[in-house]
Amino acid sequence: MPSSCAISCCSELVGILGDKVFFPGDLAYNDSEASYFSKQEGLLAPRCIIKPETSVDVARFVSVVAGITNCDFAIKTRGHAPAAGAANIHNGVTLDLTLLNTTSISQDHSVASVEAGSAWVDVYITLNPFNKTVNGGRNGAVGVGGVTLGGGISYYSPQVGWTCDTVVNFEVVLASSEIVNANETSNPDLFRALKGGGNNFGVVTRIDFRTVGITDVRSGHLYQSGDYVEPILTAVANIAAAKEYDVHASIVTSCLYNSTSKGWSVVSVPIYTLPEFNPPVYDELFSIPNITAESTASIVNISTLTAEPPIPQLYQAFVTSTYAASPKLLIELFKTANETVSSMQVPPDVNWSIAFEPLPTIFTKQGEGKNVLGVSEADGNGLVLLAGTIWTDPSSTKFAQAMGPKIVKAMDDTAAKAGGLHRFKYLNYADPNQDVLENYGEENLAFLRATSRKYDPHGVFQKKVPGGFKLGL
Repeated sequence: MPSSCAISCCSELVGILGDKVFFPGDLAYNDSEASYFSKQEGLLAPRCIIKPETSVDVARFVSVVAGITNCDFAIKTRGHAPAAGAANIHNGVTLDLTLLNTTSISQDHSVASVEAGSAWVDVYITLNPFNKTVNGGRNGAVGVGGVTLGGGISYYSPQVGWTCDTVVNFEVVLASSEIVNANETSNPDLFRALKGGGNNFGVVTRIDFRTVGITDVRSGHLYQSGDYVEPILTAVANIAAAKEYDVHASIVTSCLYNSTSKGWSVVSVPIYTLPEFNPPVYDELFSIPNITAESTASIVNISTLTAEPPIPQLYQAFVTSTYAASPKLLIELFKTANETVSSMQVPPDVNWSIAFEPLPTIFTKQGEGKNVLGVSEADGNGLVLLAGTIWTDPSSTKFAQAMGPKIVKAMDDTAAKAGGLHRFKYLNYADPNQDVLENYGEENLAFLRATSRKYDPHGVFQKKVPGGFKLGL
């Protein structure tokens, strides 16, 4: 976007929103830039940052930017997506929703109304006194809006589905600047499209969730030597492939590559949403030797579990895929990843990992036909992959950003040959070059496009919001 257009846009916004508009050098501007998860997002420099306090503020913002040629903008909740431009914009305008951060609960405690800029941990803290929570993000620092619009995986997902499956209402500011509600009876097509459709339809300002009753949960980290990677992956695949999946089990197992030694270590986070230290579902995994001095286990509440310490802003990149839940396949995928990464000359500042987490049918069937994700019980039990790259030296960026996609492509080829490659790509873990929305299936993509044309006929959120996964209109 020409900088003169952005300057003009910011000037008009000052006239409408006054002291909610911030410029380089302002403390609120600098704080917003420093809060992004990845360094490449934080290095982008918008001409101004808008921090609305109400949905009416957002509507006023949209009324300005929608009417100015070349006034491109980004939408940020908590800025966890690592790709440059996902929730920030260089020389444009960033709409930072973090002051939309209140949570309330209905009189009967069945529905929590959460503003979209909230961090999940704050939501959990607010709901704890009522012995309720919502089916939200597992990292408490992540934003409510982004997780939900991308589908959302929660510790409670095996019980109630994707995060978006537990939404009963979205409050949305449309491209026309109208504030509307989307639910089963009002704008039901928009309601469904927002369940996985990303930032393509408007600015979501509040989300109303069905609550979940809670007890304390099992927390902890299990550290194990890479020498045991095959039995560990077998145990994880067996959990995911179980005919009767234990709905209280939620586990992520990460294989961490050391570019110096070319060796691996393994860390699992075996959560159980009941206060049980050794539930039978983890017997196989727990029988494998662990590094006792580093491993932890405790019984905590959900807000304590998700209150992760802040991490420094580093260069980051994600890539994702989904595979059949098969021990044999998972081991072959690891071997493919190991062979591929071992053949590379990895710079010493680059760290790489692959993480697997179950996607059982008892989870995916909850929202089948009600969201747009395109996953169903017919797909069979699966495992979601998150391949993550972290680096510190900007000179490593070209290598680091190509590394993950290359390795995942090799893993996908291995899975495809074995008949174990699933179509689904999880939006919140995806690389910007992955065809996320296309992999929801032709019918869902056509539905999303039709919904966009209906609610955003001039394509404001297709043309003026370059971040996120677009509909190709």
